Amino acid sequence: MKRLRLLLACAALAALSPVFAADKALLDLDKDGVAIQGHDPVAFFTVKAPLKGKPELTSEFHGTRYRFHSAKNKAAFDTEPAKYEPQFGGYCAYGVSKAKLVEIDVAAFQVVEGRLLLQYSKGVRDDFNADTARNIKKADANWPKLLEKKGK
Repeated sequence: MKRLRLLLACAALAALSPVFAADKALLDLDKDGVAIQGHDPVAFFTVKAPLKGKPELTSEFHGTRYRFHSAKNKAAFDTEPAKYEPQFGGYCAYGVSKAKLVEIDVAAFQVVEGRLLLQYSKGVRDDFNADTARNIKKADANWPKLLEKKGK
């Protein structure tokens, strides 16, 4: 009977392990704990350019602080934050497709199928786009492993 209880307890813990992994975070933040090097995440979608956010216009989502260029952009983010949140914790999407965490250049961003992807450089973005669908698929597969291994 004790063995059965122990076995059931182990099975329950194993079933919960993905939940614990989901609680981990892996975010590319600046020294002040701000995402996207302080750039407005909504601007990438609306003006299709990186715009520096203002410290007085800040929101939090998933434990990350975002800054906004305008109150209108902040309101849009606050209404639908997951829509504007950068993919892969704000790390280089091509790097993640190669199972690596790489810093980004905000000028090398792209929006693909409604997802904000950041890249190390414009040249790397071009390499990524040589087979965008395949690279996104690889990044999506690698991200949970990186999160489990390097997340906190």
